[in-house]
Amino acid sequence: MKKFKEKLSARLFLLLALSSISVLALITVFIFVKGAPIIAKVGLFRFIFGTTWAPSRGEFGIFPMIVGSVSVTFGATVIGVPIGICCSIFLAEFAPAKLRNAFRPAIQLLAGIPSVVYGFWGLLFIVPFIRTYLGGPGLSILSGSVILAIMILPTVITISEASLLALPRHYKDGALAMGLTHWQAVHMLLLPAAKSGIVAAVLLGIGRAIGETMAVIMVLGNAVALPQSILDPVRTLTTNIGIEMGYAAGEHQQALFATGIVLFVIIMILNASAQFIARRK
Repeated sequence: MKKFKEKLSARLFLLLALSSISVLALITVFIFVKGAPIIAKVGLFRFIFGTTWAPSRGEFGIFPMIVGSVSVTFGATVIGVPIGICCSIFLAEFAPAKLRNAFRPAIQLLAGIPSVVYGFWGLLFIVPFIRTYLGGPGLSILSGSVILAIMILPTVITISEASLLALPRHYKDGALAMGLTHWQAVHMLLLPAAKSGIVAAVLLGIGRAIGETMAVIMVLGNAVALPQSILDPVRTLTTNIGIEMGYAAGEHQQALFATGIVLFVIIMILNASAQFIARRK
């Protein structure tokens, strides 16, 4: 009876694992079936590097939106990653136990806040602040970068802290025994030793940022044009799908699915890179 239960449990877990893979495969096939015809008709190069998005005229260039996604994600990375890594170092090595126990739930709470709440908060506070003190319409790359930087903090902090805490204790003890200060042991030994996990955290944070939709719809301005500065409005790949999918039909809908293919490939590359780097050591 015990062996039967073990075999049943093993097969049940295998079935659940296969179901997850099957769902991913079905989503992948569905997106490619829906989006591939328009790419074949327009041409991959023209679709990716075209600068005009006018579905009513049969023009489907998504390059401005690729630039918008990259610029906003890059801004979020520049702002959020240093803050996230510093917070993870503080929590793992310097924070008192009481403060650490208070900070961790607060960071986890950030991950549970709906993205539309972030967007609404950015629309009420970040956008007017940028418009008043930096100029421009306020709905811009900078405002989107700030919002996304806050949203990727839980991912970067949690995984980076776990990487630091997973290091053998004798690394730090040996460094202190050799006369290094606590900070020297951290930045000269622990950070390089945890580099794989930290890089994986950064890549997963970037994937989180580039796939966000609702928050950035509210603060980017959604202009389909190549930006000249960080104070210009842009449209990302995700916001383009979110805005237009509700009324799109025919080739327009196919082009939105093709946009999803590009986004899907980018995120899969980022996630695969994070998994590869995390497993190197």
